[in-house]
Amino acid sequence: MNFRVVGRIRAPETFAVGSGIKELGRLRRTYGEGNWRKRKGFAAVQFNNGIVRDAEVHWYEANGIGRKEIKVKRFLD
Repeated sequence: MNFRVVGRIRAPETFAVGSGIKELGRLRRTYGEGNWRKRKGFAAVQFNNGIVRDAEVHWYEANGIGRKEIKVKRFLD
């Protein structure tokens, strides 16, 4: 599913940090050491076919590295 976030992510919230992230080892190997957090929020996403839908999105984020691996968890509309 290829998509891009359109606009801002609303109501961002951290729900796992450091060793609470199951994928921490893989994230460090792939992107580097950092203060990793798993976050969620709500955003409009646009798919390759042009359709725009509101969705809950999850992603990993670390200072100095940025937002990685954004995924759509559920649609709101």
